[in-house]
Amino acid sequence: MNQDLVDDKSERPEEHTVDARQKIREQLQSEVDAFLAKGGKIQEVDTHVTSDPPQKPGNNYCSRPI
Repeated sequence: MNQDLVDDKSERPEEHTVDARQKIREQLQSEVDAFLAKGGKIQEVDTHVTSDPPQKPGNNYCSRPI
């Protein structure tokens, strides 16, 4: 997807219109359709699944020299 259409930091007020958002939706839909037409598949992932493995909490207690 064209990154400048979805970059929140560079959005101007006129990009918040219904027509502007509809243009983004249509572009996204056409890209999804092209992906699926090439044999791509969309997988649904459960809500609470993350790619970050759990980490052991760090212990900094008394780590500074006296």
